[in-house]
Amino acid sequence: MPIRIIFLGTPEFACPFLQALSDESTFDVVQVITQPDKPVGRGKKLTSPPVKDLAKKLKIPVIQPLDINSDFKLQATSYKLPADFLVVVAYGQILSKEVLALPKIAPVNVHASLLPRWRGASPIEHSILAGDTETGITIQRMVPELDAGPILAKERTTVAPRETRITLAEKMMIIGPKRLIETLKGPIHETPQDESGVTVCKKLTREMGIVDPEIMTAEEIDRRVRALVPWPGVVIDNLCHAERSESADERRRSTQQGEQIKLIETSLEPDSNALPIRCAKDTTLYILKLQAPTKKVMTGAEWGRGHDIQ
Repeated sequence: MPIRIIFLGTPEFACPFLQALSDESTFDVVQVITQPDKPVGRGKKLTSPPVKDLAKKLKIPVIQPLDINSDFKLQATSYKLPADFLVVVAYGQILSKEVLALPKIAPVNVHASLLPRWRGASPIEHSILAGDTETGITIQRMVPELDAGPILAKERTTVAPRETRITLAEKMMIIGPKRLIETLKGPIHETPQDESGVTVCKKLTREMGIVDPEIMTAEEIDRRVRALVPWPGVVIDNLCHAERSESADERRRSTQQGEQIKLIETSLEPDSNALPIRCAKDTTLYILKLQAPTKKVMTGAEWGRGHDIQ
């Protein structure tokens, strides 16, 4: 008899895991639970989560509770029980004890770091922000405390020097599904997390993407760009400051009249298409691509010529 699975996930990152489980004859994905449809873009068009679209293609029943915990209490019959495993991949809601108790074998979470490092909501981005050289996928048994459950398996990968959140997520979407399949086929072995190695990351905010070359080094800003683009994005106020020697009064007047520039791509190496800017500790950041308000994305060099910066 196939192993019955209820799958919880929402973004594109979760799709290869759902696909792998569906393709494997050992498993029967009896239910997919994902977040509600949300308005997207300027037109606020109601858009389905990627996991919902994939589940419909795979002909797996889908439900989208606003709050899975209260929904479970009110509509327990909505869930395809009994199930052997809950498999959670970037679902986006914290599960109650009642929901965690649903499966006969275990509630299992796929987490995008090598736990106990980077428990929390943004492990991929924080691996880049911290300058980690290694990260990976951890498969853990879920407990009520966030990302604190015993480890069932790990799969490691390097963080390349020019890694972005997009390329690192793509690596994990390749190495993770196979490891998940192997783990669920068992036997299950649990290893407690080493509490002395715990680090925690919070949800990303727009404030994290505000950079200031007067107090940040080129490497610090470059990491932010690689970790936080496209969302929440990285912005710099009055880019002209970085290349012009101005008095305090001149900078103040310019700030009042200035514009906030989005940094799209940066480098630590010179490039003919880049705009070099001076940063803290006598470092130089090379802006390859940027976007001014209401403008299209352009190279740093193009922007510099338009603002008379040599």
